[in-house]
Amino acid sequence: MKIPKAIQNLIESFEKLPGIGQKTAQRLTFYLLHTPQGELDSFSSAVQNLKKGTIICSTCFAVDESDPCSICSNSERDKSIVCVVEEPLDVLALEKNGRYKGLYHVLHGKIDPLNNIGPDEIHIDELLNRISGDRSAISEIILATNPTMEGEATAMYIAKQIKTSSFAKASADKQNGKLKITRIGRGLPTGADIEYADELTLQRAMEGRSDY
Repeated sequence: MKIPKAIQNLIESFEKLPGIGQKTAQRLTFYLLHTPQGELDSFSSAVQNLKKGTIICSTCFAVDESDPCSICSNSERDKSIVCVVEEPLDVLALEKNGRYKGLYHVLHGKIDPLNNIGPDEIHIDELLNRISGDRSAISEIILATNPTMEGEATAMYIAKQIKTSSFAKASADKQNGKLKITRIGRGLPTGADIEYADELTLQRAMEGRSDY
């Protein structure tokens, strides 16, 4: 059986998406084939307007509808704290909690030599310039990259760049104090069993213990 070109083109388009294999792409395509045309038109319009209706914030590089974004322009946010994350989705995850009231800096990736991604390919220089900016009021940098090998390497690189350059001193002079660099806590997630945790997770859980 020869697959119609329109179907094959959509299958191939779905296959380009992360985590979508051939079988899943086929299922999605044939599902949409039985969807009413009105819903397909709405879906198509949403895809077409995805980039047209969004903008990258020139300050923190988060995705929003305006520049600066709604977080950077919010006068109630604590501008002395900047949380560094890998992707815009990480901002959404942290905002769901509702307890963090500082600002963000989105790297749009992580240092990954195996995939030829170095420090220059992500927004690290922009973070350093932001720290040393003329109007910088930053007193703490929270490194919230993922606890993977690449995430850890990225966090270590950023911390080293801040500590060994004039950025920390410049910011500290403005604040009359020391620029604080912190790493998000890591350990056992809620609902996990200790017996199934790996050694590194247990070690970090013990090191990150707090008063009870």
